[in-house]
Amino acid sequence: MVLPEGALSGYGADLSPLDRLDPAELDGAVDELAVLARRTGVHLVCGSLLRRDGRWWNGALVVTPAGRRKPYRKVNLAVNERGVLSAGSGLPVHRLDCAGGAVDTGVQICREVRFPEQWRHLAGSGAQVFAYLTHAANPAEPPGVWRSHLISRAAENQRWLLAANVADEASHCPSMIISPRGEVVAETTGGERAVLRATVDLAAVSDWYLGQRRDDVLETRYHGGPGDREDEGRRPGHGSTD
Repeated sequence: MVLPEGALSGYGADLSPLDRLDPAELDGAVDELAVLARRTGVHLVCGSLLRRDGRWWNGALVVTPAGRRKPYRKVNLAVNERGVLSAGSGLPVHRLDCAGGAVDTGVQICREVRFPEQWRHLAGSGAQVFAYLTHAANPAEPPGVWRSHLISRAAENQRWLLAANVADEASHCPSMIISPRGEVVAETTGGERAVLRATVDLAAVSDWYLGQRRDDVLETRYHGGPGDREDEGRRPGHGSTD
């Protein structure tokens, strides 16, 4: 299950409420997520502001039924986030042990839809599914642009893409499930609350296009940092700071 950007902590263009966000209360909310994942047997990918060592990140937590909490910290920050939040330095791929077999999942957040090289790296690192979390409700953004970006990210990498946006009348990016062929399997947009469901066939994932790249003409290098670690451990009572 994929939830939008900032779904747990709250999020907005004005980040000054960070001063009033209680890290202990956020930790308690993460603990509740872990209980929910364990009780239902469902993997959760939940957007939240994350705190560690006195610093805040915009990120996502992959919470597993086994109790593990795997963070992703947004690499490319929005203008309103710079100077307030720290930027991540890694693009990890998280292995989710589901009933039908392992699912390798990469996470991207909001404006990172505009940086296709990050998605290409995740696909090349083994991701079969992209989880995309956003809080895209900007009335100044041309309609349809981000929807097109998401279809391209799925089709050019031949990966499944699960995109979750907030329910907002000013939304310019739909919540969607997109196949590796670029087919929109399910979609909802605007201020309407909804849950999208689909069966994901991993046999449709392919490296056919990726395998035809001309590395002798163009090569992209990855310089990952500490955030590249898939799982940074878990201390009871400190879920959001792990």
